[in-house]
Parts: sequence; structure tokens; C-alpha cells
Amino acid sequence: MSDGHQHSGHERVPSRQRRRFPEISSRAYEHPADRSALVALRKLTGFDTVFKALSGLLPERSLRLLFLSDSVRVSDQQFAHLNDMLRDACYILDLEKVPPMYVTQDPQPNAMCIGLDEPIIVVTTGLVELLDEEEMRAVVGHEVGHALSGHSVYRTILLFLTSLAVRVAWIPLGNLAIMAIVTALREWFRKSELSADRAGLLVGQDLEASMRGLMKIAGGNHLHEMNVDAFLAQAEEYEAGGDLRDSVLKIMNVLPRSHPFTAVRAAELKKWAGSRDFQRIMDGHYPRRGEDGDTSVRDSFRQSAASYASDVKNSKDPLMKLVSDITGGAGDLGDRVRRGFGGFTASTPKDRPAGSSDDTPPRDGG
Repeated sequence: MSDGHQHSGHERVPSRQRRRFPEISSRAYEHPADRSALVALRKLTGFDTVFKALSGLLPERSLRLLFLSDSVRVSDQQFAHLNDMLRDACYILDLEKVPPMYVTQDPQPNAMCIGLDEPIIVVTTGLVELLDEEEMRAVVGHEVGHALSGHSVYRTILLFLTSLAVRVAWIPLGNLAIMAIVTALREWFRKSELSADRAGLLVGQDLEASMRGLMKIAGGNHLHEMNVDAFLAQAEEYEAGGDLRDSVLKIMNVLPRSHPFTAVRAAELKKWAGSRDFQRIMDGHYPRRGEDGDTSVRDSFRQSAASYASDVKNSKDPLMKLVSDITGGAGDLGDRVRRGFGGFTASTPKDRPAGSSDDTPPRDGG
């Protein structure tokens, strides 16, 4: 591969000079919730049994043959602009072996990094047609981030357990155990998406493009009808809005999903882009892979716990505020929960307008 090909993606945008991060460890961009969810997943009863069984029986070679036979492999001859982006992303994140990448016919915008022995990146035609070059660069960086973090193995197991659930009766576990593992895998994968979004920003180094891409995935290719600030305001409203009933509904809504809500991802990424951690990475101060062996699980878990505590403390979600107040010793638990589920967390009963009733149904009939 010549240097001309290596940098041809930059020739389209000659004013862009992207920083490179030699020997960067995935710890530099991994969301603390991603790491702690993975630790919790590995400790789940039965996970080792399923992991070993699937790792030994899933047909890695047939997976590759499937994409070779029924998708288009990205190369210098096919989807050359994607090939340039892929090699550039691997160069920036210093991933020595460039994973094979395939474009598959599917109108649904999606991308994934799968594979047990080695990662494979798959993007759909719907995604390729939806995003512009800089937005797509962030997505390719996102998937390379998954590869660098070693996420593809767990993603593949999640994919097989969900799409082939009816065929896993040979696994020596009951259905409830399988569902517990699927639920835990989904929880981890939602967190891993936040990590990969950060990797995408490190590769594209264009926050606006990352925001636009997430917004398009949520609302389609009508950018003239959308606004990034308004989109982020949705995330703010989602987090802060409602009462404790809404907090429970948020949890129930997200459980079956493999990805976190797009507006929430955008808000999380923007917050990280403005952080000191991000600036330090851009300045060249980040953990190296050579130091990974010296990092203890205890330290990683401590960082995750501190991140969760900070999230709870700063969250505007009614349930999280309640948790924060209780742990801080504020107020009577029973009274606060009763008022929360009554739909008036912001005021006490005596503050409510005359004639109002706890039994008044919500306006939307929900």
C-alpha cells in the first residue's frame, strides 16, 4: 500500500491535519460505564459456559465466507473512499492490522464490528448513502474503536444469542439464564457504544460531523430541517423531564435495545469533547498499550464507580436525584417516593393548585 493511497482521504480535504495517537490504549477513550459493565458481565453466572461453548462452535470461517459471497468487500477497487477512511482510522489509532470491511445491501443505516478470532467491520448501504464524508469518517473510526477495544467477540455472541435464540437449546442452561446473559450483554453493548463514539471523534476530529451523523441516524437526511442544538436540548429534556414513573419507563424502554438512544449519545459525546480528558489526549497525553499490563482491575473498577457516583450526583433525572438525595441523607424516603410517583416531584401537595387531585389522569392518556 503506497503512501499515496494511505493519505488519499486527506487529499479530498487538504486543510485538515489530523493528529495521530501512536500506541494509544483503548483505556484512553473507553467510557467507565463500558469497563464496569464488562466486568459485571464476565462475573455473571453461566457466562463462561456460554462464552466457551459459542467460541468453540460458532463458525468463524463461514461468517467470513458469508460476507465474501453476499456483500462487497471494501478495497482500492471497491468503495475506495471507504477504504481510505478505514486505513486512515487504523493509522490514527495505531491499529496495526487493518480489519476487512464489507458493505452489505440493507436500507437500514447500521454498522457493526463482529468476529471471534479477528474483527470484521460491516456497514450497510443505508448508512453509506445517508452520511457525508466527514460523518462517515467518524462512523468508521467508531468501528475501529470497537476493534481496538476487543469488543467484536462479545458483539458476535450477542448477535448469535439474539438472532439464533431458538437454536441454542444445546447450551446447558435454562432460558432464564440465557435471557439474563442477553440482557447483560445488551447493557454492556449500550455502554460500549459510548466508548466507540469517543474513538470516532478521535479519528474524525470533527465534533460537528459526529453530531450530524448521530442526528441523521435519528432523523434521516433532512439536515436543513434539523438543528444540533435543538437535538441536544431533546437529550436534556429526556434526562430531566417527568417524574419517577417516567424514570422507570426510561429503564424499561432501553432494556430491549442494543444501542443507547441517539440523542443521549450525542449529549454524552459533546460532554466528553469539552472535558479535560479529551484535551489531554489531543495534546498527546494518554495511556499507552505498553502500560496496559500494569493496570489493575481494582483501579479500573474504582474509576467506574467514581464515574457512576458523579453521574448520579449531577443527573437531572428524578430517580437519580432521589438516589443522590437519599445517599446524602436528605428527606424521608417514603414521602419522597410517594410524591415522586404522584407526579409532582417539584412541589409538595400543599403547593398544588386548588381543586387538583392525585387521581387526575395525564393529559396524553398514557
